Amino acid sequence: MDLQPLAALDSFPYRHRVSEMMSSPPATIKPGMTLGEAMHAMLAQRVSSLLAADEAGRPSGILTERDVLRLIARGGAAVLAEPVVHLMSHPVRAVAADSFVYTALARMDRLGIRHLAVTDGTGHLIGALSARALLKLRANQALVIGDGIAAAQDGKTLRAAVRELPALAQALRDDGVSPVAIAGVISGVMRDATAHATELAEAAMLADGKGAPPAPYAMLVLGSAGRGESLLAPDQDNALVHAAGESDDGWYADLGRRASDLLDVAGIPYCKGKVMASEPQWRRNRDGWRAQVGAWLRHSTPDDLLNVDIFFDFRPVQGDIDMGQKLRADSIRMARRAGPFLKLLSVRLDELNAPLGMFGGIRTTGGRVDLKRGGLLPLVSGARIMALARGFEGTGTIERLKAAAADGTLGSTDADDLSEAYGILLGLVLDQQLADLAAGVEPSSRIAVKRLELRQRSALRRALRTVETLKLAVRDVLTAARS
Repeated sequence: MDLQPLAALDSFPYRHRVSEMMSSPPATIKPGMTLGEAMHAMLAQRVSSLLAADEAGRPSGILTERDVLRLIARGGAAVLAEPVVHLMSHPVRAVAADSFVYTALARMDRLGIRHLAVTDGTGHLIGALSARALLKLRANQALVIGDGIAAAQDGKTLRAAVRELPALAQALRDDGVSPVAIAGVISGVMRDATAHATELAEAAMLADGKGAPPAPYAMLVLGSAGRGESLLAPDQDNALVHAAGESDDGWYADLGRRASDLLDVAGIPYCKGKVMASEPQWRRNRDGWRAQVGAWLRHSTPDDLLNVDIFFDFRPVQGDIDMGQKLRADSIRMARRAGPFLKLLSVRLDELNAPLGMFGGIRTTGGRVDLKRGGLLPLVSGARIMALARGFEGTGTIERLKAAAADGTLGSTDADDLSEAYGILLGLVLDQQLADLAAGVEPSSRIAVKRLELRQRSALRRALRTVETLKLAVRDVLTAARS
């Protein structure tokens, strides 16, 4: 594929969320409304669609201007007296409010539609998004990433979309988009790829005579992709929760293996620590997960924490999203009451020291410094501990820091300084990964200090010193939680 269009893309769709562009609250279909009344409601509210929600608040139907014209052309004026509930279209295509605008653009283009319902994290209808509202955006060839994932039929075609990420990241970086926003875009692609790989795996199982799922399930993405903080050296971190009995585990084991194999072919390699739904310990039913989380909270060892803490960053991406959200809420509630577990997390945090020498110099190995272990990991871990201690369900590191500042757990200046430090560290790693990829070097979190300008070295030292201050804040939070 010619990558030149990526270099000149309009970065707006990759910097802004659907929540910024949607109409909220959405114009809705009232009980008993006729088509004529619906048409007048659209005119009065200056909208091009009306949405309906079911008893649980989820989008259940939609009526658009084009629907009205088509119905009148087919049935004449008499149709205006008919109830809208019998005329609206369903199912309704939806997009999450926290998705980037490029996701909505690609979805509209792929499905050939002009309207999307907007939902919150639990699937409830909170807004509407129309093509009209997005006319000022330029949907160009860069959208092939999101659309390519949705249209992929196997691991190889999925890989064709995923491999465009470095070019997209470079274009966004050149356009001044923040590293945090770029990480959000990359993470969105990782989650979409995992969701579609799961969808393809399920379809293949059905075609192979394995049958449909024995009971609902949710595929979960853990770690950096769950937080929205992935860069260009990803691996698989996923898990699965289902509503079946233990005797049905074989079906879900097959699903997990097939999804992991597809992702590996797509260029998202197997997790070296085997944190994947293909592994028994990361694939359980609802009761099994509650029991496992309880065991972790009561009996975790330092070795357990290498994998366990990323569990609390998970996000459901495919299947029964509500089931995944419920597991998340239950797990956070359990963790908040587990003082010894949180204390153990803080002990591990104390072991993650910044790579700074006695006189403020940056310690390197082979000319490089690992900014994950000495910078990003303690910052991410510290923000996670504070969130768990307070029962906050958000997953993003900056989101967690802002929430801690909002309730007084963390000073607003401290939160701002830590957020700035996070952006600096993330940007340095991203820039190094882009440079390494261009040079044919495998990307990692290790950056070459000599390639940094003087101001960048100064910013790096400042960021690393700022991260060290988080440890004291975490201790204060845990002390307050015990009192």
